[in-house]
Amino acid sequence: MAKPILVIGNKNYSSWSLRPFMALAMAGIDFDEKLIKFGEPAFSKAAKKISKAGLVPILVHGKNTIWDSLAIMEYIAETWPDRNLWPKNKSARAMARSVSAEMHSGFRNLRNACPMNLRRAFKPVPMNDDIIADVARIESLWLECRKTHGRGGPFLFGKFSIADAMFTPVVTRFETFDIKVSTETQHYMNAILATPAFHDWKAGALKEKELYAKDEVD
Repeated sequence: MAKPILVIGNKNYSSWSLRPFMALAMAGIDFDEKLIKFGEPAFSKAAKKISKAGLVPILVHGKNTIWDSLAIMEYIAETWPDRNLWPKNKSARAMARSVSAEMHSGFRNLRNACPMNLRRAFKPVPMNDDIIADVARIESLWLECRKTHGRGGPFLFGKFSIADAMFTPVVTRFETFDIKVSTETQHYMNAILATPAFHDWKAGALKEKELYAKDEVD
């Protein structure tokens, strides 16, 4: 079987690229990376050569080209079913898919106010009611997953799953923007931040030189 190639944007900023990277790496799947840097005139052209959507991430696996983070991870789960990237239990799996889909389409207030930036100095930003509501909903989701299906490991469904990959960028936002969270939330965050996959990604992010965020330039 051909080795998959994950096409990504800058590791410091590309939250959507981080998600399938975490899934592949935590599942122990051997893959190559191809970086297309943000902010360059050739970005769209280079991305559209691989996928007409013109966005990252993209997974290329043999003759298959898959775009969109969640679609990529569904493909990974189907192609390597023995890695159990979705929970085995039907009820847990349904919940994992539900929270992943909610992350995929929601929490825009938090995402807009606190974009992923792994080089940013840890400091808070003003929090309006909409951002606070997003944070509260995320914390309640994590707590419900852990209480209902979290036995057997430190992640949302015990073992690392696609749901954890979907929320990894949120964990970085909570940390970087110094968002106050419960003890239970912090334990979950610590588990994600301690994974070898995240360590690898962050090490790459810290080596990047491109500056696209205002608070890094000022």
